[in-house]
Amino acid sequence: MPRRQQRDILLFMKRRCLASHPNDEGRWQAVRKKDRHADGRFFFAVRTTGIYCRPSCPARTPHRENVVFFDTVTAAEEAGFRACKRCHPKGAGQDVRRVEVVERACREIQESDTLPSLAVLAKAANLSPHHFHRIFKEVTGLTPKAYASALRSDRMRGLLPQRVTVTDAIYEAGFQSSGRFYAVSEKVLGMKPEEYRCRGIGKVIRFAVAPCSLGYYLAAASGKGLCAILMGDDPQDLIGDLRKRFSAAKLVEGDKDFRKLLRQVAALIDGPTTECRLPLDISGTVFQSRVWEALRQIPAGTTLTYSDIAKSIGAPKAIRAVAGACAANALAVAIPCHRVKRRDGSLSGYRWGVERKRALLKKEAEA
Repeated sequence: MPRRQQRDILLFMKRRCLASHPNDEGRWQAVRKKDRHADGRFFFAVRTTGIYCRPSCPARTPHRENVVFFDTVTAAEEAGFRACKRCHPKGAGQDVRRVEVVERACREIQESDTLPSLAVLAKAANLSPHHFHRIFKEVTGLTPKAYASALRSDRMRGLLPQRVTVTDAIYEAGFQSSGRFYAVSEKVLGMKPEEYRCRGIGKVIRFAVAPCSLGYYLAAASGKGLCAILMGDDPQDLIGDLRKRFSAAKLVEGDKDFRKLLRQVAALIDGPTTECRLPLDISGTVFQSRVWEALRQIPAGTTLTYSDIAKSIGAPKAIRAVAGACAANALAVAIPCHRVKRRDGSLSGYRWGVERKRALLKKEAEA
């Protein structure tokens, strides 16, 4: 999510700017290297000049015996030192200034009905478009245009279940035309907009959480069949995941009769060689459904590569898309995405943790 990503990036950058230098030797090494990441964490002063500086000061490095360190500007000035006119230690450090520039631009993008042009964003930051573009990408990992696109997509995912029509959500999210959105809709949402907006609507989904040999698992079923088997370490996180997946559905804790289904799911997890004969309520894009069906054809104790799956569904070049479909699978074990490895035989990522994937494959190999 863009806002969360922005917050994490800003926190990371600020923490990096305040990288710890617990002793004078560590501080001296930062001064020698003119480490701008240490700016703001401490200041150094030179006895022979009576000046204090930030660690990244471009002036000639002083002799170690003439240097003293201070935690704050106030402490340096109370000791009788004056601020350097080259590095301006009273101002923000370079990294902090860069983060602040990007933070302001992110806010402007978020608050604008349309994406401000690169020239407008750069002018507001008092930078050239090229320099601003480079700084924005270095700090966020995205270009301003990509950041705005991700932000609109995030808004769209949040608005679709709440609005009467897809069109209302499209324009409120900031897309300039429905055509532009529909061109990328399945990439953004993972399914058609109407399916996403109505996912779970009118459904009553029963669920329960229980411990198993791999931590905790959640089983959920609609009137059609199992719609989710989730695994994790925290029951509340599993319930939260279910709510996000079926935001428009009515979730009801399973009764005693539901416990029978819960035990059957536990048997699949604890004995993954058991063939799943439970009815499933599978919801996904056409491509995802093709991948998931191919996964269900992999025999227990056998593994295939993402490339093998792509070839089996007639899309040999769609290896990344196959990996994405595996990651989107909400029916652990019932749709055995744990039986897919990288081409070199190593374990790839697994939605419920690589250790669980390793444990499932080990159970199957030993059966």
